[in-house]
Formats: sequence, C-alpha cells, structure tokens
Amino acid sequence: MPNITNRLARATSPYLLQHAHNPVDWFEWGKEALTKAKNEDKPILVSIGYSSCHWCHVMERESFENEEIARIMNENFVCIKVDREERPDIDHIYMEAVQAMQQHGGWPLNVFLTPEQKPFYGGTYFPPNNWSQLLLQVSKAFKFKRDGINQSSEELRQHLQTNDLKRFAREPGMEKFKTESLDKMFEILTTRFDSTWGGIEKAPKFVMPSIWLFLLRYFSVTKRQEALDMVRLTLEKISMGGIYDQLGGGFSRYSVDGEWFAPHFEKMLYDNAQLLSLYAEAYSISKNNDFKRIIYETVRWLEREMTHPDGGFYSALDADSEGEEGKFYTWTWTELMTSVEKHDVTPEYFNATKNGNWEHGRNILIRTGNDSALMNDFNINAHDLEVLVNEGKKKLLAARSQRIRPSLDDKILLGWNAMMIQGLTDAYKFTGDSMFLQRALKCISFLESHMMDGEKVYRAFKNKRSGTEGFLEDYAFLIQAYISLYESTFKETWLEKARHWCEYVIIHFYDESDGFFQFSSNGAEQLIASKKEIFDNVIPSSNAVMARNLYQLGIMLGRDDWKQMGTDMVSRIASLIESEPGYLCHWGIAFSEITHGLSEIVVVGKEAQQRKNELNQHYLPFARILGTESSSTLPLFEGREARDEKTMIYVCFNKTCELPVNKTDEALDQLSR
Repeated sequence: MPNITNRLARATSPYLLQHAHNPVDWFEWGKEALTKAKNEDKPILVSIGYSSCHWCHVMERESFENEEIARIMNENFVCIKVDREERPDIDHIYMEAVQAMQQHGGWPLNVFLTPEQKPFYGGTYFPPNNWSQLLLQVSKAFKFKRDGINQSSEELRQHLQTNDLKRFAREPGMEKFKTESLDKMFEILTTRFDSTWGGIEKAPKFVMPSIWLFLLRYFSVTKRQEALDMVRLTLEKISMGGIYDQLGGGFSRYSVDGEWFAPHFEKMLYDNAQLLSLYAEAYSISKNNDFKRIIYETVRWLEREMTHPDGGFYSALDADSEGEEGKFYTWTWTELMTSVEKHDVTPEYFNATKNGNWEHGRNILIRTGNDSALMNDFNINAHDLEVLVNEGKKKLLAARSQRIRPSLDDKILLGWNAMMIQGLTDAYKFTGDSMFLQRALKCISFLESHMMDGEKVYRAFKNKRSGTEGFLEDYAFLIQAYISLYESTFKETWLEKARHWCEYVIIHFYDESDGFFQFSSNGAEQLIASKKEIFDNVIPSSNAVMARNLYQLGIMLGRDDWKQMGTDMVSRIASLIESEPGYLCHWGIAFSEITHGLSEIVVVGKEAQQRKNELNQHYLPFARILGTESSSTLPLFEGREARDEKTMIYVCFNKTCELPVNKTDEALDQLSR
C-alpha cells in the first residue's frame, strides 16, 4: 500500500492516528467535514470506534486499507472518523439511532447521515464484500430516493430528541425513601444472580461494579448475609478467572463466557478504577487477604504499563498483539515449560494443559482452588506452594515482558483518571498504605496542570490537551475525586475545588425543566440532539454520580439546597431505580445513602489523621469524615474543638451531635446506635 497520509495525521487520538495512513479521505468531526457535506450535498459516513476495539481493527484491515473500497467511500461520501472515548456525545446519539433502527449496537459503529447530520442507516462491523455493496446501495438510495431518506431521517431526529425523563420521572418526595424499596432492589438482583460463578447470570459477562457496591451497602443496612455472600462469590470467581491477569494484575473488559474464563483481553482504565474501589471496600468488610493482593497487583500493573511520567494514567491496552487476540497473555505448554524450572508447580497451579485449555493449543491462566491436590501431588505444604507459585509468576512475567506488547492507547481522559483517583483513595482508605494516596495526588496534579485552565476542564490529553471541553462524566468524577482527596488528607483546598466545579456544573449543565444534567455543557457544539445520561453502563450514570456529589457536598458544606437537589434527582426516578436496579445501581447507591442517611464524623485535634485512619479500618459507607488539626471555616466545625489537648470526635446526624469522645471505639459505638 502506498505511504498515504490523510488528515487524521494531525489528530491527538491514538485511534484516529491508527487510520492516518488509510487511503480513505478521512476527516475528524468538525466544521470542515460538515461544511463540505452541505456544499457538495453528499451523505456523511461516520465511523466510530476506539483504539482497543478488536473488530475496529479487523474492519480497518479488511476495508479501510483496501484501495478499491476506499475509492467508493471517497467518491460517494464525506467520511468522518470518531474516537468514541474522546467524543462520547457523538457516540451516544448515533448509537441510539442505530438501535432505534432495530440494529444491534456495538463498535465499530458505522452510520450514514444526511448533510444535516440526520442518521438514516447504520450498523456495526461489515465484511469487505458486504461493506462495498452497502456503500453502493446507500449512495444510490441517497441519489434516487432522497425524499424517503429525508422523511425517515427527520423522524429519527425527532425520536433522538425525545427526553426519556418524560417517560420515567415523577414528582420528587421524601416518602419514596424506604428500606422496603432497598429490599425490592435486592430481591430483583438475586433473581438475576449466577449462584455458581457469581455475577449476573448471562454471557458475555461484565463485572458492573456498581451492583456489588450497592449490595455491600445493602448488607451494611440490613445485615443480610446473602448480600455479602453474593459479593464475595463474585469477587472470588473473578479473581480466579482469565478476566483477571493472573501474572501481571489488572482486569480485562469482560468475559465472553459465563465463567469469567476467556476474556476479551483489552484492559480499560475505567474498569480497573472501579474494581480497585470494589475490592478495597470488600476487603474492609471481609479482611480477605486475596482481595488485598488483587489491589496491590492491579496498582503495580497501573504503574508498570499505564502511567504517564508526570502521573496521569493512559486509557487502555489493546486485546490484540501480532494480529492475534490474547496472544500476549496466553501460553502454549512449551512456552510455559521453557520459562520455568522443570517440575515447577506454576503451570498446573494455573490449570494449563499440554494441549491447551483454550483455542489454538494455547492456555489462559486461571485458578480453580486446586491447592490441596497440588500439595499432595508435589509433596509440599501450603507455605512452600505459595513460595513456588510466587517465584513461578515472576519468571513467567519476565518471559512475557519480552513479547511484542498489545498497543497502548496513551491518551489521557480526565473523567477516567478521576475515577482512578477514587479507586486509589479507596485503596489508601482501607489498607492504610500511603503509597496509594501518593499515586492519587500525583494524578490530580497532572490533571490540574495539563487539563484545566481555571475556566473549564478538557476531555483528553495526548502531548497536548484536546480542544473538547469535558462532559458531565468528566466533571462529575472530578468532583467525586476531590471529595475523596479531602477525606484522605483533610486539606480543605480539595473541598473548595469540589465546591467550585459543582457550582460550574450547575450553571453550565443543569436543566431546570426536569431537574437533571445535560451530558454536554450549554457552551458545547450543538449536535442534532442533546442527551441526558440516566442509565448505568460499564461506567456509572454521570447524573447518578452528580446526585451523590450534591447530596454529600450539601452535608459537608452546609448547602441544604444542594442536598435537596441531589435528593430530588433520586426521588424523581425512585420507582425506576426500584424496578430496574441492574441498570441503575449507582442510583441505588445514592438511594441507599438518602434512605439510611449520612452521618457526619468531625475530628478535631492533633491526632485527627490518626483517628481518621482508625475509623477507616471499619466499613462505614454511610458516614462522611471531616477533620482538622487546629481550626476550620467549614460549617460542621462550628463549636467543635479539641479539649484539654485531646483530639475529640463528634458523631453527628442531620446536624445533631452525640457527646464528643476521644476514642475511636467510643465513636464507633455511637455510630452503631
């Protein structure tokens, strides 16, 4: 193929740069492409994907690198490439459009638009022959059946502008917050639970961390052991399966089967951020050292493979290497035996076989709890087995590091980094290891230095920040991160920054007509529809995160108006949360916080940090901890001070406090009452 360079060579997105040498005359989404389509009255082809998407690579290789197919595309369409991770606003709209056409959604997402950006046909992956035929058919239809296309695309545009909240939202009211509603959510989740392998009973299997975080809170409220057992089983099975990288740490995006065995091998920052929080919370209840090991291994992977020199975190690792999915992570028996000592226990420990436990004679490393059998077969005790396996893992990881690596999507997304700050502060909170906090502080320093200008935050960075303002997702997770950094350090500048950006979001994203937030700011580019993100996906709903931010900041800053705003958001869709918890579990977490109420723990005195660390050894999901070694201007500190040089702990609920105490166990006793 000739060494052609198209416009995408100027892009910052690694996904777009992957297409910079296609013979397709690609444009980035923007004025140049949209104006050309209007001036030439040409249909637009929008092709949406992301850098670690397996089928995106396949379609590029088969079709977008094909000279003849590229010629058809260039002659008949204005072709636009979109990185869904940089422009989730565009992806949301056209994914919904394709699904409204009764097509399956997914990536690559290929959508045909009129010059006015109205969609009229679309789909996902197409083999090259089908793709070239479709291009010709669509082009012909656009020329000779234009009236029909204009009519159907206008109808679809009107559908996309429909606000889901008009169907689901109701009038707000505190009477909706009942423990019985939490019980109903729990019962629905139990009917969908896989009691053998954990997780939700279907394949492919996504972890969906918000579900299990909700169940941990439900257990805290009700003490129903079944809820905790569901979380434990799920996390144990995940950590033993191929979805978890047994050698290097970190989690793949999902499992193609129902047993967490064969992953889709791409690793995404947002999954690992949420799973850090989940395993940290589960560890705080269970004190399961295997969960603690997962936390450390995942952060070591993050440091080794995903960290920018200045402290930000990269977005994703590809599933493929050398054109083959999973090749970097899987092993033939011969590869294993040449990497470890003869008679090493490690291959058997990870259930490898001579013929392979997966396809093409390769092995996915998994654990099945076969320790007793191995100790018997190798005539060793539990301690010796642990030592041998750890040594074997080091050897295999060293051998694997010599392989050709999967490609790295090294753009830095603000919202995903903020999620990782939350994961790291949760790891710090429940392990007490300041290493996690230092990683979080270095990351926030990167975001503030490279992705904010004081006026707004920006979505992406790769060598330079993109010109796209952050979306609600970015702001919501950033505010959440600042709250967590305050609770980790008691430095009030973090809380001040949370307040500042919360005010910004209310001004620039809030829709007073329904009480929820738009996904894009009111200063963003006007697309054919403006969307509100209500349902959880693999990333929690940005509106749910904002509802929690408002409720928590309302308590911490004495802003009753914010507390009410967050409460109203949750209560407006309370019946939907109750009936569909699997798709609104982050809302369920917010619902549980409002139903149970959040305690305020105020610590004042020289030992404030020590008392905080002692409190954090316990699972307290319904408490916000504030502290100072001397004095504070925050409303909750008014009239609360150290006594006789002693650090005092004030346990308060709804602005009413118990008598101050000096010892952590006394404060915990007050909380339990």
